[in-house]
Amino acid sequence: MEKQVNKLLSDILGCIARIEEFTSEIHSFEEYQSNTLVQNAVERNVEIIGEAVNSLLKISPEIAITSARKIVNTRNLLIHGYDSVDSATVWAILQKHLPVLKEEVARLLPAE
Repeated sequence: MEKQVNKLLSDILGCIARIEEFTSEIHSFEEYQSNTLVQNAVERNVEIIGEAVNSLLKISPEIAITSARKIVNTRNLLIHGYDSVDSATVWAILQKHLPVLKEEVARLLPAE
């Protein structure tokens, strides 16, 4: 089970790294909002993060990830409520919550 948990945590970090790469040249919400390619790539990786967190909660419900339920709910909104996705909300997640998630997940992974 620990191997599966570590894989899911690694998947989350991989998605965060891709999001950081996709947005490395994006410095404002206006730039983000005007780039649908970046928005779609970011949203896809947020979906994957949400699915990985959902799987983690099933395997290890006590996992120390702040707002784990909210992450899963965001994934569900992106997939099932695509027509009501607000790019400002996604941008806020990138700015406020992604760095926290990155730090928490990095702490949970064993040092290599």
